[in-house]
Amino acid sequence: MSKKNTFKANKQYLPQKICVVCQRPFTWRKKWASVWSEVKYCSEKCRKQKNK
Repeated sequence: MSKKNTFKANKQYLPQKICVVCQRPFTWRKKWASVWSEVKYCSEKCRKQKNK
């Protein structure tokens, strides 16, 4: 078996949101655990482009 098949976490069960800038879905990250309700952007790049 390759190492790629040994990943035990299942990301499909993590919460998702849609980025307000690029309209793509993004998945919950551990660093966002305490502020997940306030997260609107999938990346720093989208956050910087919010007013364009």
